[in-house]
Amino acid sequence: MHIVFFGDQHLESLGGAQVSMRLQRRFLERAGHTVTAVAPKMHATPSTLRQAHGAKGVDAGYLDLPSIPITLDREYSMSWPGRRTDRFLDRAMRDRPPVDLVHVQADFWGAFIGHRFAYRHGIPVVHTMHNRVDVGIAAVTPLHRQVLAVLNLWRRVAMRGIGAPVAGSDGWAYLRGIAQGAGAVTAPSGHFARRLEQHNVFAHVDVVWNGIDDELLTQVRAGAETSDSARDIAAGPVSHGESDVSAGGLRRPRFVWLGRMSPEKRLLPFLEAVVASKVDPDIEVIGGGGQLRAAEKIARRHDGIRFSGRLSYAETLARIAAADAVVQTSIGFETQGMTPFEAAALGTPTIVSDPDIAGELRGGLWTVADASVSALADALQRAASDIVAGTAPIPNPEVAAAFHQSSRTAAMIDVYQRVLSAR
Repeated sequence: MHIVFFGDQHLESLGGAQVSMRLQRRFLERAGHTVTAVAPKMHATPSTLRQAHGAKGVDAGYLDLPSIPITLDREYSMSWPGRRTDRFLDRAMRDRPPVDLVHVQADFWGAFIGHRFAYRHGIPVVHTMHNRVDVGIAAVTPLHRQVLAVLNLWRRVAMRGIGAPVAGSDGWAYLRGIAQGAGAVTAPSGHFARRLEQHNVFAHVDVVWNGIDDELLTQVRAGAETSDSARDIAAGPVSHGESDVSAGGLRRPRFVWLGRMSPEKRLLPFLEAVVASKVDPDIEVIGGGGQLRAAEKIARRHDGIRFSGRLSYAETLARIAAADAVVQTSIGFETQGMTPFEAAALGTPTIVSDPDIAGELRGGLWTVADASVSALADALQRAASDIVAGTAPIPNPEVAAAFHQSSRTAAMIDVYQRVLSAR
């Protein structure tokens, strides 16, 4: 098959959806398929791109659309969905093999452009929903209702004639609208799939988790086991992860928080909870974003917090494997919440704030009772106590096994084949 991905952002830019799409492409190509990834052209300099992502030269699998940068660092950009972009895309696709299926993995302009392309050429579509737009937009602007109304108007204009008309101005109406014309809709978690069905976005939503590269997972696990063995010989038995010893002679549990430093991820409440908890863990914060300065200000009140900035995916997984616990703090925003699943696959338990994610993990976690700082501080205390006592919960082995990308690609190919056979 020749599958064409459509994304809102270039696959070499930072972001969970981009990481997932790069991995999907690699495993589809290993299975003998051809993948073309259509997305806005990045405006970062080539040297910056190579340094940040390891890209070497021009990748023939990428089809870059004319775009304009939309962030100061020029990493993120947008392409306007309209006739000019349509003509550019059609010309560029003439030199590529005939397209069997379009896989839209975008929520905004990429979705419009992808559905327009599929509609013009009569190509079946699979649409993966990566983003709960109502929660995401509400987290970054007090004018979220007005923004959603404008997005729905834009969607109606850009996708005119594709599927049945969809009225409404909220986030669910928007998702219903961009799902029009799809032969199948997938979601990266059971809880998000249920919500999409309950709000009539699509009658049946297939659950296909995002995964981890099989080989990378094996390498990180092997590295963690080697490190654990060396520590066992040097210092006697310890529980999962590498932790320092506190001034009082007790082991310092090592907690890792990772993600974008923005309000919906709730980094600041986590750091406030660390201070309020009175526990003495080693806290590593991985990632970057607009709340870094505020986070650093809170961190001055606790000696054990350090900021590691952005790390490569392999480095991040290694830090997760070496930790005693991962801390997940967003609530209601994540459509999957990759970090707790990555942790489960590596044998690391998670402190989980989102009840939907907690239910999907099926064990290997400490739950947070509510969204308050005091509830999170209580969960940190319980986790630290269990880790020091050697009674930390163990992740569900079935969840860990199901997170291999090879199994996720096989599941997605089943969806592709079902859509193609229904033409």
